[in-house]
Amino acid sequence: MLTPSTPAWAQQQAQAQAIEPQLGQRAHQLIDVLAGRYAFDRYFAPAFQTAVPKDRFDALAAQLRASLGAPLRVVTIAPEGRWSAQLTIAYERGTATMRLAIDLAAPHAVTGLLVTGTQVADDSAAHIAADLAALPGQTALALYPLDGKQPPSLAIEDARPMPLGSAFKLWVLAELARQIAAGTHRWDEVVPTGTPSLPTGILQSWPRATPMTVQSLATLMIAVSDNTATDTLIALLGRDAVDATAARYGGSVPVLTTREAFAIKADGTLTQRWSAADAQARRAMLRGIGPTLAAAPLDPMMFAGAPLATDSVEWFAAPRDVVRLLADLRDAGPVVRAILAINAGTDPGTARRLDYVGFKGGSEPGVIALSYLVRTKDGRWYALVGGWHRTDAAVDEGKFAALAMRALGLIGR
Repeated sequence: MLTPSTPAWAQQQAQAQAIEPQLGQRAHQLIDVLAGRYAFDRYFAPAFQTAVPKDRFDALAAQLRASLGAPLRVVTIAPEGRWSAQLTIAYERGTATMRLAIDLAAPHAVTGLLVTGTQVADDSAAHIAADLAALPGQTALALYPLDGKQPPSLAIEDARPMPLGSAFKLWVLAELARQIAAGTHRWDEVVPTGTPSLPTGILQSWPRATPMTVQSLATLMIAVSDNTATDTLIALLGRDAVDATAARYGGSVPVLTTREAFAIKADGTLTQRWSAADAQARRAMLRGIGPTLAAAPLDPMMFAGAPLATDSVEWFAAPRDVVRLLADLRDAGPVVRAILAINAGTDPGTARRLDYVGFKGGSEPGVIALSYLVRTKDGRWYALVGGWHRTDAAVDEGKFAALAMRALGLIGR
């Protein structure tokens, strides 16, 4: 075990008196582990080695070195308890933030290590654009100030309609906020849950027709992407109203419920019919097969394989149109902003640099979509919207999320 004795280590210990010395020692050992100079099986606990095999960890460490250069030193140790801490690791070309946890018992092996963010030194919009262009498939990214006076910081294929996955739920939230402002519904209104939908969320396993407030449904829809809550709200608001809101923000219509989308994807014949139909024919199709789709069994493992009809049975919008949507959601009131902020979708380092972060993402094999509404410490508002789409293979969600965090890092530079 390495025993750091440098002034920097002493200073960090003074700043983080709540952590155990063994945690500090393991934190500094991490530099050699990330560089491949310290044995994997001596550093990590057996449970960690089972969850994250050596080849997987080596690939992650190599990816970090390829992006940031060699790991150099531990810059900060922020305690999150006596036996865990948030670390900032300096690399040759940037920094990485990580959460580290160790076993309470000797030899205090590492039980948890999570990379929560990276930042490239001297990063730029041009560098991000080049890295985005290197990804296979279709990509788009837009970073817009929302004061209306500045040009976008990034506008890469931002007029290209991209599949949204669960990010389409922002349309539902916007229509809900509109109807509440009009007095049609209330946040504290109680409604029964509708037909269960899979795979995300918690309400699918609750008793049918469980009474829920509208605000609770909206919170679950955004914070944990609950599909049953989403479909319940679409039924409450009305398909025509949700369609109108989606169209106002450049979205594809008709807007499928999550259950409808998954049931159509699971049936090759229905997928072909949907793909070949225009908007009017699709509406007629939904009217005709609605009861069948509502009763169709859903396979929770249907998204465990290759991309499934992501170019047709989906929800689509261009990033710049989602930017407009986020700008309006910002002005839709404190409840909407609070709901968006529950799951910030950022690493802790990025979140600390900002005053507010609202988020909704969407993903399935071949699709990732990220939508951020942020406010800087000095009160400036921005929207970051991006997506990556492949029809031939899954996308690397972590790699795209890292690009998004780099784009957020441009704010204030």
